Amino acid sequence: MKIDEQIRCMKLLMQRLDDGTTVDAGGMVRNPVEAYTSQQRAGQEWETMFQSYPQVMGLTGDLPAPGSFLTSNDLGKPILMTRDKDGAFHAFLNVCRHRGTVVEGDQRGQKTLFSCPFHAWGYSATGELVSVPKEDHFGPVDKSCHGLVELAAEEKHGLLWVHPEVGSQFDLDELLGELGEEFESWGFGDLQFGAITTYETPMNWKFAIDTFGETYHFNVLHKNTLANDIYGNVQCYDTYNRNHRMMLCAKAIDKYRDLPEEDWDILQATIPVYYIFPNIQLIPSGRIENRPKDQLSGATLVRVYPHKDNPHKSFSQISFYTNPNIPEEFRLAMSERLTSFGEIIRDEDYAVAATGHLGATSGALTHFTFGRNEPALHHYHNTYNEMLGLEPLERISN
Repeated sequence: MKIDEQIRCMKLLMQRLDDGTTVDAGGMVRNPVEAYTSQQRAGQEWETMFQSYPQVMGLTGDLPAPGSFLTSNDLGKPILMTRDKDGAFHAFLNVCRHRGTVVEGDQRGQKTLFSCPFHAWGYSATGELVSVPKEDHFGPVDKSCHGLVELAAEEKHGLLWVHPEVGSQFDLDELLGELGEEFESWGFGDLQFGAITTYETPMNWKFAIDTFGETYHFNVLHKNTLANDIYGNVQCYDTYNRNHRMMLCAKAIDKYRDLPEEDWDILQATIPVYYIFPNIQLIPSGRIENRPKDQLSGATLVRVYPHKDNPHKSFSQISFYTNPNIPEEFRLAMSERLTSFGEIIRDEDYAVAATGHLGATSGALTHFTFGRNEPALHHYHNTYNEMLGLEPLERISN
């Protein structure tokens, strides 16, 4: 993140604290309840946003060395991601070309050969079919035509991207806009995978996304947790195409008021929260004292998914990463901090959001209202509507 942008954000947050203001979306809007409950809408979202759009599948640290692999079924199809002997990233449908069996059953690990559990057809990390047992009995197989089906994949800015639709391509620079350079500056690619947990929730996937869209709730819902360290209802907010960046205001910002700007530390004074369309929250962390300024101590990656076209269920994959270059005791402390953050998401944010889904299906209301101080909610749902060819959210006040 450029130094002048760090200083701009910190100054703006200090000013808003002093003035008792926050970011202003310029008006209130309404979002129909059916956006969360409609079966038809859920089917459109699944096909358009989760089957026909590039997805963030993890960070570089998920494939830490040549020979590493990672699998996923989150998108309703088996996907195998590999790092070949030269360090290149690949993605394939995790499907044997013989009888369609899932080839690799483990979630992650280290292998140079992937062997189908049904008949042991073997595939390399670059997807080639390299062995067919008893081929003289089976019959001749043109191995050049029976490799794993490849998916468009790119590793950039420390993130692993895959397009789940066979034959589709994507342009990351176009998708990310100016965020690409900012992601690169954080050094996400230097982080080491720590742990992953899955939270199943009885609610529409967009309720989970919405919980990350404002800090208006912090002083109420998180009064005994996050509000101890973060000012509620104060933030910076900027959009980048379909993506955004929120800067949450840490209470530690106050100690920088009397320090020269060259000593300001954005990762102590704020918590950046990046949203990557349609379902990703990426949160860098630097909350370790005496670390080199601008060096990440860790990050949290939240990936939210519907259960295909079911509008009433969703799940989140929450992954934690730490910086292997910081001292071991600090890295352990960061792992504990990140794990605690995941539990807050589960026990506070998602718990209350699930009751919101009950409210949506109760018949008590026809619309939800998003306030002037909740611009991310405006942006989330307007980008979803735009993707589906729907009208923008209804403005109800200026």
